[in-house]
Amino acid sequence: MIETSALSKHYRATAGVDGVDLKVEEGSVYGLVGPNGAGKTTLLRLLAGLRRPTSGSMKIAAEPKDISVLPDTPRFDPWLTGREVVALARSLASGGQARDDAVIHDAGLEHAAHRPVGGYSRGMLQRLGIACTVVGEPRLLLLDEPASALDPLGRREVLDVVGRLRGQATVLFSSHILTDVQEVCDTVGVLDQGRLLFQGPIDRLLVGSAQPRYLVRCRPPIGPVVESLRRHEWVTEVELTGPDAAAVTVGKLSDAERKLPGALAEAGARVVSLGPEAISLERAFLELTR
Repeated sequence: MIETSALSKHYRATAGVDGVDLKVEEGSVYGLVGPNGAGKTTLLRLLAGLRRPTSGSMKIAAEPKDISVLPDTPRFDPWLTGREVVALARSLASGGQARDDAVIHDAGLEHAAHRPVGGYSRGMLQRLGIACTVVGEPRLLLLDEPASALDPLGRREVLDVVGRLRGQATVLFSSHILTDVQEVCDTVGVLDQGRLLFQGPIDRLLVGSAQPRYLVRCRPPIGPVVESLRRHEWVTEVELTGPDAAAVTVGKLSDAERKLPGALAEAGARVVSLGPEAISLERAFLELTR
């Protein structure tokens, strides 16, 4: 659906996007993550045609009428009701069959659809933006921080809407809430300082990026065990996580599998449990961007 080659956008001496080769498969849900100022919004604006690239190229396999864009702070004419805003968005996008009630319900706004949007909160405007984005049944949705202003219930509803679009449309959305990306996306791109550091299935990021870390629980005292483990050259870090627990980071998985049990025995540890830590998107992201 989307393919870019060396896509760049420079603002004088600053690179908002720097040589990005993005590939978004049709029907996928692609999560674009990165710290503030990483270039996520700039990249989405380039894809939406709201900015012109300095160099590089991009191909989008959808007509402009089949693309829907949600900015991070959606705004609407304050005198229109929520229902009128959705109806207007539908007529501008396609003019097809009315799905207004369904998308208003999915966005959790049925109780406020009759009210002028000038009285809506930031979170309600975000929900309304989601409804307007999906009502025209676009083939491609570009969403900039769609759940950033929502409470937990609102985030849940937005993620449900995005998840239901998998296979029916292509979704590219940016977010700083890594758990949201991990929950609904099948592909992730990690952007930092305008550069794409990683792109691919989330499983490949979680398996391939983070250093192996094992969680150890021992009978107290655990202090001497920690000091003994830190003396091994194959141990990268030992972090106390509780009065009887520690996280042991190693350079290679094979080191942990072959050497860690013996090192614990050598330290006189009375081991209660030992096992690998499940790698989260947050941890893999931090290791890529630090």
